[in-house]
Amino acid sequence: MRIQHALTALLAASGCLLTLGAAMPAHASQALASSKACLACHAIDKKLVGPAFQDIKGKYSGRKDAQAQMVQSILKGSSGRWGPVPMPANAVSEADANTLVKWILSL
Repeated sequence: MRIQHALTALLAASGCLLTLGAAMPAHASQALASSKACLACHAIDKKLVGPAFQDIKGKYSGRKDAQAQMVQSILKGSSGRWGPVPMPANAVSEADANTLVKWILSL
């Protein structure tokens, strides 16, 4: 009986670890950014048409509304935040936009 409880606890613990490990790795989000054409205007570490993702992270890190505001910029576009070139609205799901923002803020 004790062995069965120990095995059950071990399986539950390993399930928790698998869940934590299931968080999307950075390269998967970079692949998502590539598939959604984000990398046509942005790079991780240098300005292209739009700001570098690392610069975006720097501007929004520590802000309570960063996630929501960045998601809205992706979904609806924005202008005037990074100079004269506006960011167009993007045809991505809200879930993908959230994944992209989490990835950018993790860089």
